[in-house]
Amino acid sequence: MGYLFVIDGTDGSGKQTQFEKLQESLKKDKIEFKTVSFPNYDSLSSSLVKMYLSGEFGENAKNISPYIASTFYAVDRYATFKKDLEEYYFNGGIILADRYTTANMVHQAGKISDKIEREKFINWLFDLEFNIYGLPKPSKVFFLNMPTTKAIELMKNRENKFSHTIVKDIHERDEKHLHDSYKAACWVAKKYGWYEVFCIKDNKLRTIEDIHEEIYKEVIKVLGK
Repeated sequence: MGYLFVIDGTDGSGKQTQFEKLQESLKKDKIEFKTVSFPNYDSLSSSLVKMYLSGEFGENAKNISPYIASTFYAVDRYATFKKDLEEYYFNGGIILADRYTTANMVHQAGKISDKIEREKFINWLFDLEFNIYGLPKPSKVFFLNMPTTKAIELMKNRENKFSHTIVKDIHERDEKHLHDSYKAACWVAKKYGWYEVFCIKDNKLRTIEDIHEEIYKEVIKVLGK
């Protein structure tokens, strides 16, 4: 059994930057690892995710059932893990993931305002991916806690990973969805004991290096290095 470290957070929280910094430090310390980003846009398995995010099933994300949307992402993760990562992971390998099942817990749970229904959905998603699909549970999830107002400001002119333009997907261009996702993320992070990394300290945005050092220290602790 290997290790799976997940970097996650709401849109604009700096996930990709911290994902890259973590790789740099592991390489520097000569620790072998593999990486994966979800959705896996390089694979055909992400086709339904692309259709969903581009608005082909509807421009308003909230009108698309979180249960249905979640199945698109789950299939993508299953295909990617089975094809590219399973053998490496079960032979003790270290995997770094830029988003994971955790991203669905954040974005799709944010569509559900009723607390009982949200809990029901989260439990269903956990069972779907970790029990039915048999995907590995993360060794540690790093949740980048970036308040929505600041996140929107930071991703104003950021390139979208899917379209490679500054045109936003149906999640990114819906500010209410972003606010709802942030609230859901904070709730889910506490429910599952994710490692919460606060990106704002004393009303100031922390530096990339400061945040990275906190994350890397925890990764090394889990690895027992």
